[in-house]
Amino acid sequence: MNTTLFGITALIYLLCIAWLGYRGYRHTTDHQDYLLAGRSVHPFVMAMSYGAAFISTSAIVGFGGIAGQFGMGLLWLSFMNIAVGIFVAFVFFGTRTRRIGKALNAHTFPEFIGNRFQSRGMKIFIALIIFIFMPLYSSVVLIGAARFLQSVLHMNYHAALLLFAAVVAVYVIFGGLKGVMYVDALMGTVMVVGLLALLVMSYWLLGGVTEAHRELTAMAPLVQERLPTEAALGHLGWTAMPRFNSVWWWTLVSSLMLGVGIGALAQPQLAVRFMTVRSSRELSRATLIGSLFILFTVGSAYVVGALSNVFFYHSDKGIAEGVSGKLAIEAAGGNPDIIIPLFISQALPEVVLYIFSLTLLSAAMSTLSSLFHVTGSSIGHDLFRNLVRSESDSISITRMGVVFGIIISLILGFTLPPGIIARGTAIFFGVCAAAFLPAYAAALYWRRATAAGVWASMGTGVGVSLFGLFFLHRKESAAMGLCEMLTGKTELISTFPWPYVDTMIYSLPLSVLALIAVSIWTSPPPAPFLDECFQKKTASGK
Repeated sequence: MNTTLFGITALIYLLCIAWLGYRGYRHTTDHQDYLLAGRSVHPFVMAMSYGAAFISTSAIVGFGGIAGQFGMGLLWLSFMNIAVGIFVAFVFFGTRTRRIGKALNAHTFPEFIGNRFQSRGMKIFIALIIFIFMPLYSSVVLIGAARFLQSVLHMNYHAALLLFAAVVAVYVIFGGLKGVMYVDALMGTVMVVGLLALLVMSYWLLGGVTEAHRELTAMAPLVQERLPTEAALGHLGWTAMPRFNSVWWWTLVSSLMLGVGIGALAQPQLAVRFMTVRSSRELSRATLIGSLFILFTVGSAYVVGALSNVFFYHSDKGIAEGVSGKLAIEAAGGNPDIIIPLFISQALPEVVLYIFSLTLLSAAMSTLSSLFHVTGSSIGHDLFRNLVRSESDSISITRMGVVFGIIISLILGFTLPPGIIARGTAIFFGVCAAAFLPAYAAALYWRRATAAGVWASMGTGVGVSLFGLFFLHRKESAAMGLCEMLTGKTELISTFPWPYVDTMIYSLPLSVLALIAVSIWTSPPPAPFLDECFQKKTASGK
């Protein structure tokens, strides 16, 4: 790559981002502007911002690398992203979130749940959960971007982490959600163009759609021959689903398809965007845009990840690069986080490489800006205002919270192990689903739900999730070592498939049961308050 030319291209792009961030800053006059973009965002901007915040380098680099390792079964996650993360989210959650949030005068996700159930402590608890767990997700997004720069531009990994964090910090701290959403809309557009270009060029490089898939299907016997460990995990080839009830089947279905797919409904950084539009009609218009965005971005990344095996094993160009005759995971040295960056740097023409470099920059910065903004608002707006019982706008405290969240994410980015991107994302989404989804759904649809029921649900969701991570799910329990220190075993239950069943599979149902049981046993909320929350839509749809 011509680093000088890319540097000039990136500088122009960053100047565009700076201008949009400045525009957001100039139009941010109060805490409603800073936290909710003034509740007047255009549906295209909202949809692209939602998608860009949803899809990050963890999806493109992390999950794309997992597709390179295990195959196109991961496309079921794309289906879940569209069916649940977009359609169900916009149609069944979005319109009510916007309407009830406005009635409750809520500006953040903790404030939405806390005001709905009339509990100041609930706002503090949810803000603490966000503050504790969101830096994990932020850090894996940072890692994905830094790994790309390390592979393609040969930057020092730690320097790349610092550069990304610094660039994002500037427009998040000063521009608020308006600046974030303006920039996200631009970045989302770049992501669609870049990933579609990547998909088209990959098929062109490999001889067309039919030839590429024929070659990939024919490589299935290499799993047993070259990757016996993965074959034992249930890997049957890159165009086939894993063997039913195998280790990889449980990982794909429970952690990725269900954990990430369902967990998208309870993401604080996504839910808050429903409250930024003027009316419910804008959300309806945004649904199709958001669905196409997911299809073109993650769908392309997962297909390209799997197809990279054909390039690394057969391509003549691979001979010159020293990777011919290797499968993707072998060429990447066993680290799936390297597969997509390595394929991009070695396989594509320089012009596509420039476009995709900007695509990865966009994916990382758009998601990071949303995560840092939500972390900062949780600290400044939800923790500070409620702990000190202050009614001040606390924008300066929120900005300090953004800085603090960035610092924690950087520390994790320096210390987390290789191959963490996809798993870190799944952990965060799973914890959010168990902790927040039952309460969020009840806030929107169940008048009989009580504050005590929500407390029981969130406590159960968080508690069971943590217990599962420390004592049941082998990947995390073995790494953290607490279970082995106390019991001498890496997990409490070693009988298959329990060490590979994602914690969300049992934490979410238990969280739902706790909500229902305790709500039924406790006194219902006052009817006048509920009537105000669940007021019918006006003729204008507002």
